[in-house]
Amino acid sequence: MTTFSVRKFFAAAAVAVCLPFAPHLASAAPAANLPDFTDLVDKVGPAVVNIRTTARVPTSQRGLPPGLDDGDMSEFFRRFFGIPMPQSPQTPQSPQSPRGGQGGGSDSSPDSGGNDTEQNSGVGSGFILSADGYVMTNAHVVDGADSIYVTLTDKREFKAKLIGVDDRTDVAVVKISASSLPAVTIGDSNKVRVGEWVVAIGSPFGLENTVTAGIVSAKGRDTGDYLPFIQTDVAVNPGNSGGPLINMQGEVIGINSQIYSRTGGFMGISFAIPIDEAMRVADQLKSTGKVVRGRIAVAIGEVTKDVADSLGLPKAQGALVSSVEPGGPADKAGVQPGDIILKFNGQSVDAATDLPRMVGDTKPGTKATVTVWRKGQTRDMPITVAEMQTDKTAKADQKPAPAPKPRASNSLGIAVSDIPEDQLKTLKLRSGVQIDAVDGPAARAGLQKGDIILRVGDTDIKSAKQFEEVASHLDSQKMVAVLVRRGENTQFVPLRPRATAK
Repeated sequence: MTTFSVRKFFAAAAVAVCLPFAPHLASAAPAANLPDFTDLVDKVGPAVVNIRTTARVPTSQRGLPPGLDDGDMSEFFRRFFGIPMPQSPQTPQSPQSPRGGQGGGSDSSPDSGGNDTEQNSGVGSGFILSADGYVMTNAHVVDGADSIYVTLTDKREFKAKLIGVDDRTDVAVVKISASSLPAVTIGDSNKVRVGEWVVAIGSPFGLENTVTAGIVSAKGRDTGDYLPFIQTDVAVNPGNSGGPLINMQGEVIGINSQIYSRTGGFMGISFAIPIDEAMRVADQLKSTGKVVRGRIAVAIGEVTKDVADSLGLPKAQGALVSSVEPGGPADKAGVQPGDIILKFNGQSVDAATDLPRMVGDTKPGTKATVTVWRKGQTRDMPITVAEMQTDKTAKADQKPAPAPKPRASNSLGIAVSDIPEDQLKTLKLRSGVQIDAVDGPAARAGLQKGDIILRVGDTDIKSAKQFEEVASHLDSQKMVAVLVRRGENTQFVPLRPRATAK
């Protein structure tokens, strides 16, 4: 009886609860308007391609035991197992023309002498830029490939010609011999908004024409690479690289390039190259096969809040010049280590990573202006942008440091000595003193014996005696920026002086 009563009660309660809310639930259902991607996929999908790369591998490297060749192994399997020798995972089947018979087949053939075989080396994605066969993908997708094959959604496969790659932006362009191909519509990555729906189409794990969707999580994400990325939560996995990131208007706004992962698979964060930057690279690759960039020949670092506060900057912004290449554009313009570049040609440098992109996008030979912060003031310096060449590293032979002095007793905890004139010339320095020993604030900040102090606050240090004088008058209540050179790099180190006995 009790059981029946309880069941009857719950049945009545369920009716009582559900009936009043039924009209509300019915009216609320249409409010959950999730996006429908079907038309978008129908529109863009045919222009997304699968990219397969192969590499030539000598027959001798296919993993056979020493002293055995294919003939020996075939005879072994025939005699002892009564079956043909199975194909090695690294040994391709007999050379065949790509599907559809378009664009030629494998480079392996009996005529080649049989010394090399062609094996699959990678798989990725791409998308058709124009109806005449230009395809964009990632540089790392085609890196090291001897042959590149592009497969369309209609299963036709073409052998592609590599037009050009740009490792710095991870963009590559290939060309297939075809016409009247479906092409994507290029959007404007500057109009991308955080929170908007986006779609990725590609070949994760080789699964062609896979569609995933999500939202834009962030813009301008700095991952340490040359470009700022579009961050999304769209599922992207190995094989998606080079595929398009598409907005709800069916426009390509990025190239899926990277994921954040501790497992090798998708973990909820993926990154895409902004299409505006990629198209600038692609246009140069199509016209010249390479990308020409500007350079001003400086090494830079971030400006931290402590450095900004100690130098009187209103906020932490700009690019801190750590070294200047002798004879380079910046050196000729008068830029010095320790300067903070706030603007380039009128454009604000909000973060250090902004400067390489601004300079790189500037045509070599262009006359520009850099605005630097030095000793509490801004200075405009005319500069002529040069063409980026192979990275150079300035080298300077340093003489052994003199024997360390007793522990320093000044407010910074630094004992220094003068640097001989000939060594200053070798280091291409006008002045400075060398650290012989550190303790207290300097030790905690990571300064080391052998470092060179160029400036304390806004005061250039020219001798050990002057350094001691400056250190004796520092306010223990305020941070001070010490400009330090270590090896070939120069940076500000914020220190809080300790109180000293008077």
